[in-house]
Amino acid sequence: MMTIVRAKPDTAAVAAVDAARAALLEEVDAADVGAHLGHVVEGERLVTHLFACERAGYVGWRWSVTIARAPRQKTVTVDEVVLIPGDEAIVAPEWVPYRERIKPGDLSPGDLLPVEEDDPRLVPTYSFGDDPLDPDEQAQVRRVAQDLGLGRVRTLSLEGRELAAQRWYDGDGGPQAPLAQSAPDSCTTCGFLMRIAGPLSEMFGVCANGDANDDGRVVSLDHGCGAHSEVRLAKKHEPVPLPEPVVDTITLDDLEQF
Repeated sequence: MMTIVRAKPDTAAVAAVDAARAALLEEVDAADVGAHLGHVVEGERLVTHLFACERAGYVGWRWSVTIARAPRQKTVTVDEVVLIPGDEAIVAPEWVPYRERIKPGDLSPGDLLPVEEDDPRLVPTYSFGDDPLDPDEQAQVRRVAQDLGLGRVRTLSLEGRELAAQRWYDGDGGPQAPLAQSAPDSCTTCGFLMRIAGPLSEMFGVCANGDANDDGRVVSLDHGCGAHSEVRLAKKHEPVPLPEPVVDTITLDDLEQF
């Protein structure tokens, strides 16, 4: 039996279990209603009675019947009858907006993924003062960027760079990847590492080894793999040399003599 007290309990409302069950049976079949599980004092002269739900597919759910008593009244009235999930109820997972569910690799040819105007990862390439919020000012920024030959209307903000750097560093191109953990040396000493420009150049480069798993991908300087330019096989791993060639001088006549 469960009793949750949030305010001073009203005796008449707490005792109105039969009235709550009767109101519930007017809405649902008797076979769907189980035992009385207790009550919750919602407020002054306001009590919610809970009943077990026996309906198939609703394990752990509860029927909730809210009872109220008006001031200076002896009888109670039913406010609402609803079905609510309990602690053990099976409920749908929390809704995640479609935009937040998209992961790298989900886009197919022809798919479009617009970026919000106020995306914190981007800032105007050229602006005066604070970022313009007025559409006319945004259009002016675009015209100025085009006139100056900057090409891009927006570029990465500091937050955008930090998010990208953290994502790359924690991913398959970072130092914690299994490939890097067993590598003989790091990318910073590899001849196939292509340096990049900009603020992230001190942490990342691009792999240009066509035989490596990371070819064409961003890798951290402390990443690594077995295709390092300076890697050498140990003698025990080197291929066994072939024997000296033997010239076969036996002719058919020689074979007939045998």
